[in-house]
Amino acid sequence: MLTRTTIDRVVGIALEEDAPWGDLTSEMLIPDTATGRAELVAREAGVFSGADVFRAAFRLTDPAIDVQLHVADGTSFVPGAVLAVVSGPARGMLTAERIGLNFVQRMSGIATLTARYVAEVAHTGARIVDTRKTTPGLRAFERHAVTAGGGHNHRFSLSDAVMAKDNHLAVLANKGVSVTAALQGAIARLPHTTHVEVEVDRLEQIEPVLAAGIGTIMLDNFSLDDLRRGVEQIAGRATVEASGGVSLDTVRAIAETGVDVISVGALTHSARALDLGLDIRIF
Repeated sequence: MLTRTTIDRVVGIALEEDAPWGDLTSEMLIPDTATGRAELVAREAGVFSGADVFRAAFRLTDPAIDVQLHVADGTSFVPGAVLAVVSGPARGMLTAERIGLNFVQRMSGIATLTARYVAEVAHTGARIVDTRKTTPGLRAFERHAVTAGGGHNHRFSLSDAVMAKDNHLAVLANKGVSVTAALQGAIARLPHTTHVEVEVDRLEQIEPVLAAGIGTIMLDNFSLDDLRRGVEQIAGRATVEASGGVSLDTVRAIAETGVDVISVGALTHSARALDLGLDIRIF
């Protein structure tokens, strides 16, 4: 998902946005012969993500800049840890530093938050997954960070699976169309490899959906008691996903209801950027 082509395209746009006609300050103040060295240092504990993205910010600015990563994506670190060393032409280092930091701080923040959710549901059998609530244009970056934190990815885009949500079901109801028949018709037209998931918000919606033979049913904003009832009712006939109202305070109890998957929008839409520093010494 996070290919070099994707990284170079997104990082290139970010660099162009930040220095559309060059880095005026560095060009005016820093001799073109100056070199520099910097350490990427953790100012708080966390889980690292964004190694290739961080490296690309410097590589695309000046290929002569060398980035040595001391940790791999998914590695936990403590405050004061040196995560990477950057060296080379000083102008390019100064131009790229903010973009490199922006990405690695954001991605490490997501990985760190994801790791906390994963730890909360340990030994329950529930899988923590992300959602499409990502920053536009940065979905591949943010979802990579989720996996670095030990989480899993939901469908990447609208093109990847059928996922009928409440608004889809509401349209069918308004048209007087049977949910079971509509889903069966869709499944009949789909390739056998395409997954079908349906979101429900009431227990009585479960049987008509299961009757169509779908693969996953999402219990959205169910109480804990109703989640347990839903898991018992479904009884292994489909993968059970819980969604809505999920936080670090509630995720353990949700996992203990027996659901298979817990989707958490907060992994990407509410993660705080991690505090990482890059202090450059010029020679």
